[in-house]
Amino acid sequence: MHKVNDPASARWEGVLVRFPAPSRDVKKSYKLGVIGGDGIGPEVTEVALHVLDACERRFRFRTERTSFPWSGAHFLKTGERLTPDKLAPIRAQDAVLLGAIGHPDVPRGMIERDVVIGLRRGLDLYVNLRPVILYDDRLSPLRTKGSAEIHMTVIRENTEDVYAATGERTAIGTPAETATVPMRFTRPGVERILRYAFELASRSERKHLTLVDKANAITVQEIWREVFEELGSQYPSVQRDAMYVDAAAMWMVLKPEQFDVIVTTNLFGDILSDLGAALAGGLGTAASGNIHPGRVSVFEPIHGSAPKYAGKGVASPIAAIGALAMLLEHLGEVDAAHAIDSAIRNGLRTGRIKGVEAGLQRTEQVGDVIEQTIGG
Repeated sequence: MHKVNDPASARWEGVLVRFPAPSRDVKKSYKLGVIGGDGIGPEVTEVALHVLDACERRFRFRTERTSFPWSGAHFLKTGERLTPDKLAPIRAQDAVLLGAIGHPDVPRGMIERDVVIGLRRGLDLYVNLRPVILYDDRLSPLRTKGSAEIHMTVIRENTEDVYAATGERTAIGTPAETATVPMRFTRPGVERILRYAFELASRSERKHLTLVDKANAITVQEIWREVFEELGSQYPSVQRDAMYVDAAAMWMVLKPEQFDVIVTTNLFGDILSDLGAALAGGLGTAASGNIHPGRVSVFEPIHGSAPKYAGKGVASPIAAIGALAMLLEHLGEVDAAHAIDSAIRNGLRTGRIKGVEAGLQRTEQVGDVIEQTIGG
């Protein structure tokens, strides 16, 4: 880890860490961790930090930024991995901006389990919050659906389910080979994510919450239905319904306008949130928050490290900048978060931002459009 405390620029592991000049009228300061990661991660993160500079100037707050090296590239260089005993400096942050994790030369899934799942478990980030935002109707893959119909939030439980254990394989290589992993849910784990979902739905304009499970075929998921009904009586303003995951996937495509807030299991949330991203124009638009209310939380684009585009400067930073907006809202800088959202929408709708696919526009050019709009 390398910490920078002066207002100059510093480049570390491919991530530009910059501090705007101090201002006498700065109202607040936040400790921000930065994990650029692999592939396009450092590039899109660098652009997001430029946008953060613009927000700091306009909205009069400051961040003290600390870069952390955890990535596949760092492992290949040093052999060092992120283990639970190394989380203390990350816990000391107010929030963390994560670029992307994954390297083709590292054993499949190892770094993702170390960093992505390691942060979620180690920091108890039990909420995975994934807004589905269609910034511009031309990005919709659905012929008759636009931003009036596609606007929902997927809340994915982030610490339990089949992700909570490594499982085992027995009799490998024989006809009797078997692979098993438990689908584990606890009442406290189910209750806290459902309560979070009810609270969010109670503040939404439509006040509607949909539980997605597969309780008809996976009987242990009946715990979700039971706790959902128990908590529902405490939120009389929230209209609620429940849906099986296969039906939910179908209706997200056929009738997305029926959804407001969706809450679901870790496994199903992983799948449905990517479907939601596709409805909003692809993974290049989508950001997520790994959240524990009141504690350090981690915000990231949901796209991968896309190594084939690394170093070319052609990856879209929209998702990373959207993750920054979520991070700022989490910190209470709501006006700055809204300014970023507005700048992204304006850039896409005016054509100054050509789209979200890699290669349509230089990465830094997209960032410049957003930064200039925020700067006024």
